[in-house]
Amino acid sequence: MDRNFRRAGAVLIGALTLAVAACSGGNPSAAPAAAPAPAASTPALSTSDAPRPSGPVAPSQSDTGATRAPDWLGTRELPIGPAGWPAARPTPPELRDRRIRTVDYLPAPADGAFHATVGPVPATVQRRSTWSARCPVALSDLRYVTVGFRGFDGRPHTGELIVHRSVAQDVVTVFGRLFAAGFPIERMRVTSPAEVTAAPTGDGNTTSAFVCRPIRGRTIWSAHAYGLAVDVNPFQNPYRSGQRVLPELATAYLDRGRQLPGMITADSPTVAAFRAVGWTWGGGWSSPTDLMHFSSTGH
Repeated sequence: MDRNFRRAGAVLIGALTLAVAACSGGNPSAAPAAAPAPAASTPALSTSDAPRPSGPVAPSQSDTGATRAPDWLGTRELPIGPAGWPAARPTPPELRDRRIRTVDYLPAPADGAFHATVGPVPATVQRRSTWSARCPVALSDLRYVTVGFRGFDGRPHTGELIVHRSVAQDVVTVFGRLFAAGFPIERMRVTSPAEVTAAPTGDGNTTSAFVCRPIRGRTIWSAHAYGLAVDVNPFQNPYRSGQRVLPELATAYLDRGRQLPGMITADSPTVAAFRAVGWTWGGGWSSPTDLMHFSSTGH
């Protein structure tokens, strides 16, 4: 800072101090008069200045170990092998303990509490989903559900799912319990046709429900095609059938003794929450082992 500028500032501060003392009856320790109340036209507080909701303070992202997604995530296409699908590969170092910060596309709950909605599938959502007239379930039998979830950043977020109307309230109950338990989820969004047909990158991690597709490797419809199944944190909880692993880069998470955030084990709150509403877990199957998968049908 310029020396002359600092000297001028000191002179100004001194003059202001004398003026305040004079206004307070010559007593420099007297408090100045209270500032007038803001006018009605005072702008509203910004988000960063707004009062925080009461209750426990969310942990900082540094406390949770959450990181931003690597720049290459979702861009490195995997080659298709002779079997007709990409081979499993070693997990990149950046994803061996995956705790990626959630990017909000629906408004996060302002009060930090769990909220949920259930309603018919809006036309705008249907158009970005995989539903069409060829699917084995009528659109009128599906419901659009939004639920709160905790991210790996420890903060509340809002996710979306399409599920069958007969299980919509069960799904709300399950995710309410997971929210209360602090179980972290990276991303929860309706699956789009582009995601189904995209070249595989082996690093996806979207928690989702309805997808109009057959069972992997078969021609009959999956429980997902009826909105009767949910996949939770696929990367932390991969599918395995013989040498095939999905997502292909999630091989580090085949070691179920690692006990990292987002993983599902037989004694985890996730299994307990789904079991309480009568759903089964694919992690208990012998072949394939589908650690991400929960369904109301047992399939």
